[in-house]
Amino acid sequence: MELSLDLLKFILPEVLTTHFDLVSHNMQEGALHLYFEEKKDTPKEEKHRTLIAHGFHKEIVVQDFPLRGKSVYLHIKRRRWLDKATGQAVQRDWDLVAQGTRMTVEFAAFLKVLGQYQS
Repeated sequence: MELSLDLLKFILPEVLTTHFDLVSHNMQEGALHLYFEEKKDTPKEEKHRTLIAHGFHKEIVVQDFPLRGKSVYLHIKRRRWLDKATGQAVQRDWDLVAQGTRMTVEFAAFLKVLGQYQS
């Protein structure tokens, strides 16, 4: 099963389809698992530095909107860079996970609104 980037743009947060590459996907126990790695492009806010790619942070797993009754889990690996001059580690500050949850910001907001109508 080949997943098209055009299709993913309709169902995933824009930050994922713009700044991350889908490296693999699979179905496990009725859930769709999508694996992303941050692209190697250096952060625009750090253009004044000479940065070299320096691996990835530990993978995080967040739950997104279910699709056709199947749970969707996003496995995200954020990249880190090393400032060649100072040796300082640099990373982008992503707002991918809703505070206090393991869900995407959009999914958590949807559930919050939905909870208001459950009375």
